[in-house]
Amino acid sequence: MTRKMDNTTRYERLRERYMNGDIDRRGFLGLIGAAGLAYGVQTPFAKYAHAAANEVRFDGWGGVVSEAFRKYAFDPYTAKTGIKVVDGTFGDGDEYLSRVKAGQPGEFNIAHLSGVFDYARYQNLGLNSVLNEANIPNLEFVIPKLNDVFRKVSDGTLSCVPYDYGTTGIAYNRKYISDEEVREKGARILLDEAYKGKIGGWTDWRTRVWYGALQTGQDPNNATDMDAVWDAIRTHRDLLLKYWGSGAELMSLLAEEEIYLTEGWSGRIYALQEQGHDIGYMDPPSSFAWQECIYVMKGSPMEPCEELLNFMLAPATSIAVAEGQNYPPALDPTKVDLGAKIPTLPAFDPTGTLEQLTFADPGYWNGNEAEWSKTFGRVQKGY
Repeated sequence: MTRKMDNTTRYERLRERYMNGDIDRRGFLGLIGAAGLAYGVQTPFAKYAHAAANEVRFDGWGGVVSEAFRKYAFDPYTAKTGIKVVDGTFGDGDEYLSRVKAGQPGEFNIAHLSGVFDYARYQNLGLNSVLNEANIPNLEFVIPKLNDVFRKVSDGTLSCVPYDYGTTGIAYNRKYISDEEVREKGARILLDEAYKGKIGGWTDWRTRVWYGALQTGQDPNNATDMDAVWDAIRTHRDLLLKYWGSGAELMSLLAEEEIYLTEGWSGRIYALQEQGHDIGYMDPPSSFAWQECIYVMKGSPMEPCEELLNFMLAPATSIAVAEGQNYPPALDPTKVDLGAKIPTLPAFDPTGTLEQLTFADPGYWNGNEAEWSKTFGRVQKGY
């Protein structure tokens, strides 16, 4: 009875906003439909809201990644279907999740999420949709392992499609640091006093803990001495010029030679190399590998979203986006000819098994999120 009353109140308030001119008809129908879908109810307006869904919102990482999506996926999709893709950006997965949690049902539709741990977080918060895979036939081209890890989290269904993968390895300016030195020192080069004030690092607690584990000789998915990890993170903090907060800032710091050394995202470093910067890149043993997915939120217009996902997974589209953003696509290279450039990208696995990459264990990382994110927040401030 309470839920019914809450829904009635929600519809009345939306109707009042519509009658007052605060929202237009399309916005009114979209919000009504989203509310109905989100709360599992049918309203007199639902079928009209569904029919009126002629735009979807997509949030991603910005920079060269968003440029690639816009050029090779969104604009061609809109030209084909008439459905507009409104895109927003974020620099941090935690920041974006906070925005989603504070938003209204249906306000956010599709996001370019990173890691199975993000997928698990959204599932656990009840933000998940269930895709109708019959509307996404291009899933057949995806590396099976990438689909399987998501299905394990959501009882065999999918709320996303895998889209790309990469690594967070060590990036360095070859004018000042040699390939041989990086190979010799591995992850510990980020703790080298010789480069104090010329070191950077991503302001992301997972990355900091992962590299702290590598720097202390521990398994990033099963560290047993967290005191040593936090000591390494503090040492790194004291050597930094600054923490960077986005891929664009990472590229700027390296390109302008404000820093010589940092961990970095494989595709962004490749983009710098394409621009002519002599930036080296190396994945140390157990480097942080990740896969990204295109996730559909609960309350979204499902058929337009599924149509967009299928369009993005089409080999021609997926390959074009991969070449634009410099991350290998989720397409199985044993099923799809990926062309000349993709096999040269960092982290690319020609076998399609991904057995050489170390991914985060979602249960382990999500289980420690509350404690470790809070601790890193304190360490970052100097404690």
